[in-house]
Parts: sequence; structure tokens; C-alpha cells
Amino acid sequence: MAKYTEEINKRRTFAIISHPDAGKTTLTEKFLLYGGAINLAGSVKGKATARHAVSDWMEIEKERGISVTSSVLQFEYDGMCINILDTPGHQDFSEDTYRTLMAADSAVMVIDASKGVEAQTRKLFKVCGMRGIPIFTFINKMDRDANDTFELLDEIEKELGIATCPVNWPIGCGKAFKGVYDRQKDCIITYSDTEKGTKEGEATVIDMSDEAGVIAGIGQDKYDILKDEIELLDGASAEYDLAEVQSGKLTPVFFGSALTNFGVEIFLKYFLEMTTTPLPRKSKGELIDPVENEFSAFVFKIQANMNKAHRDRIAFMRICSGKFDAATEVKHVQGNKVMRLSQPQQIMADSRKILDEAYAGDIIGVFDPGIFSIGDTICMPKADILYEGIPTFAPEHFARVRQVDTMKRKQFVKGITQIAQEGAIQIFQEYNTGLEEIIVGVVGVLQFDVLKYRLESEYNVEIRLEPLPYEHIRWITNKDIDLDKLTGTSDMKKIKDLKDNPLLLFVNSWSVGMTLDRNPGLELSEFGTE
Repeated sequence: MAKYTEEINKRRTFAIISHPDAGKTTLTEKFLLYGGAINLAGSVKGKATARHAVSDWMEIEKERGISVTSSVLQFEYDGMCINILDTPGHQDFSEDTYRTLMAADSAVMVIDASKGVEAQTRKLFKVCGMRGIPIFTFINKMDRDANDTFELLDEIEKELGIATCPVNWPIGCGKAFKGVYDRQKDCIITYSDTEKGTKEGEATVIDMSDEAGVIAGIGQDKYDILKDEIELLDGASAEYDLAEVQSGKLTPVFFGSALTNFGVEIFLKYFLEMTTTPLPRKSKGELIDPVENEFSAFVFKIQANMNKAHRDRIAFMRICSGKFDAATEVKHVQGNKVMRLSQPQQIMADSRKILDEAYAGDIIGVFDPGIFSIGDTICMPKADILYEGIPTFAPEHFARVRQVDTMKRKQFVKGITQIAQEGAIQIFQEYNTGLEEIIVGVVGVLQFDVLKYRLESEYNVEIRLEPLPYEHIRWITNKDIDLDKLTGTSDMKKIKDLKDNPLLLFVNSWSVGMTLDRNPGLELSEFGTE
């Protein structure tokens, strides 16, 4: 296996997270520009004639200018092969972000310099914390008026509970943004304004020992402020410690402007130095080394209808160990089936490239005829590997789904089932009513809009959603309970999931405890049994 060491060690796989509008998509595009993967950055919310962001492909995303699914982008830079997992910024899609983080080795958190830590940043950060992965912070939009730099750091530390270590430091902000000071190299990098959408900007590096040069570059006032700030920083900020970064306790912080390219390449270079090669993953309590083991992977995302012409389903897999060879047979562990993965491809937004090979750290998409589920393990036929499953989040919002045209039952069932298999929604049925009524549960209400939109545009089915008042869901873990004899509360509803598992919905949280008190022996869980 050691022959793949060089290829595997070149890989860096990370996710980008942020509050909507913090500039995540713009930053992603600039990375792709540096890697030569694209020649001109498009604008997510530009005029109708402008090219849309490479990482946003679903029509609803283009219309609203938000990412609702995670896309995967790969490019090469400086001898490294980089896999970026772009995640939805909106907290209503935090479940999709969590699954994506399962496939990443680190995360880049983008923060708007004028807004600081926003509500949704907190939720996404919490999702990162659940994974315990290294977080790198890029404070963006320094080309606009920004909050006080020390206050921004203080806010990150207080709000997110993580220590900060600035790697570079901004010189001014807004129209007066001159560049950044590189703390490790003790130099400043000034920029001439770059043309929007290109990477051709003039960066001038001036060593701090050249006082006259620095003053000529940024002006006496800025120089005096910078000297004071450096002194403060050296006394107050945490020391850079790789072990602390890798355990998710310390975040290296960078400042810049993705739109004008100030500080983006410095960030990319340091980031690649500080991040690790692909990390081992746990199987049956043991760590599977990426280099020492043969091919293995797990499914972290399923997406239907990425290509309208093909009406296909793609299962996204993170390769955890070894080399993937398209000609080799592999085992789908959960299905206990040996097979060849069909049409393995690398996907950049809506364009695809068929692959013959890929290595640990890479993300590949394969055609899914309906056999894969999120969390499934794929490995060599004789290997004994089973990666830990991905937990499902308990839905917090529920609605009854009504078809407008009952003649389209077949398309409706197919559409809603496929969308549920992607993990974006969870579907339930009434318990013992004999009605084929479907209840949908989602983590965030925006998911309802996406469901409605996708059923109409992809399956030609129109639906009406009737919101239900329930906010709490519990799975019944002991199967021997007789549901007909269960004594509940007036705000409780009995339902079942697609696997016929019984569940209870409640309007009020206190009803959960009351139901447990009234039914000795009843066991309830907040998580589904995958």
C-alpha cells in the first residue's frame, strides 16, 4: 500500500461553512482561480446574464442566491490535490452540513468582518464541535467598513468557545484597507486593487525591518497603528499550537477580502501547511489507516436529479483508505453485495468527469440505482470494515402533504421517497388509520420550500403543505410495547416511519415526560435507528 503514500499525502479535504452572505461562495471561487480550475469567477447574485457560482447548481439556489445542498469541488494547487466540500450556509440545512463534515478533515469558517459571529454561524460551529475537527477562520469583507479587529477575535472566543491565533493582521478596512501583516514572516503585503473576477492583482511584500519602505507603502498613520496593534497581539493572543488546532480548541485566523483577492492566496498557502493529510476513520472501534489499508469508503450524501437530462441519483463517497480503481469489484457492506461502482465521477457543480482512479481523501460520485443509503460502507470484497453510521437529526417542524392532482400518485410517491433518501426530509405515515397520508418532518422550515419546488420541477407534482403544531418527536425503542394500549397526552400523535417503526409526536416538551410516567417500561429516543 505504501506505493500510494505520495498520492494520498498530497490530498487535503475540507468543508467551508458560513452564515449566508458571508462570502463563502466567492472565497471558494477564488481558490479555484488559483488552482486554474476556472478562468473567471461568476457572481452568485449578479444579473441574469452573469455566470452563476460554480458551486451552486440547483435552480432554486440560483434563484435565491443561497446554497441548499453541498457540492464537491476538486482542484490542484502547489503540488496539492484539494477537495472542497461546499456546504449550505443556512441553518435550516445544518443536517446536510453535519453529514458533509463527516467527510471532511477540517473546516474553514468564513465570517463577515462587519457582522461578526451571526446566529447561524453559532449553529454551524456547534455542528463542527460535534465532529471535533480543526477549524480555520477567514474574516472576510475587509474591503468594507469592518468591526474592530480585536473585538472580532474576542467575539469568536466568547461566542464559539474557541481560542484564536491571528496568522495575519489587517491594515485598515473599507476604502482604507491597504493589505495584511504576516506575523510569522514579519512582513507586510500590500495590494493594488484587482479587477473583479480575476486573480491578477499586484501584491508587494515589504519586510518590517525596512521602515521607510513600510511607511511609503501604507503611510505613517497606518504604520504607527500597526506597530501598536502588533505589540498588543504579541501580548494577548494565543500562541500557534498545531496540536490545539487539530483537536478543535484553537482556530488560526486570517483576514482578507475574497471579492478583491486581498489575503486569499496567503490564507490558502498557510492553510495547506497547517492542515493534515487524510485522517483515519473508525471501523468497529479501530482506526483504519488511509495509507496502510486497501480501498474503503462511506456514503455521506445522496442527490437525485443533479442532471435533468439523465434523471439520475448520485451517491457521494468519501474515500477513507487506499486507491479506488474503477475496474475493480468492491463490496457494499450493508447490502452484502459484491459489485462494480457504476460511472465513478468527479463532480464540479453541474459538470462531471468520469474517473478511473481516486485516492484516500478524495470524494467521488457514483451512479446509485437505489441501493445506497447515507452512512453505507464500501470496501474490498475480503475486507472486514464497517464505518460508524451518521446520526439523523430529529425533525423540528412537521406538515401534512396533500397532492393537488391525485392521478399523479406514482410520481408523487417516487419523488418524495427519493428526496427522503437524500436525508433532506423525513417522511412518516399516520398510524393505523389506513390512510396513505404522508407527514413530512424537517430540521428547518426552508426545507419545505425546497421539497415543494423540487417535486414540481423534477417530478411534475404539485403539493400543498398543511403545517402541524408538533415540535418534538420520539422513536419508541422497545418494540414489544402495544401502541394501541399506550396512554398518551392530548397533544400526542402516533405515527410510523418508512420502516414501520412506531413514533410519537408531541406539541409540548413536558408531554414526553408525562407519557413516560403513564406507561411504565416505555423507552423513547430522540434519534432514529439507522
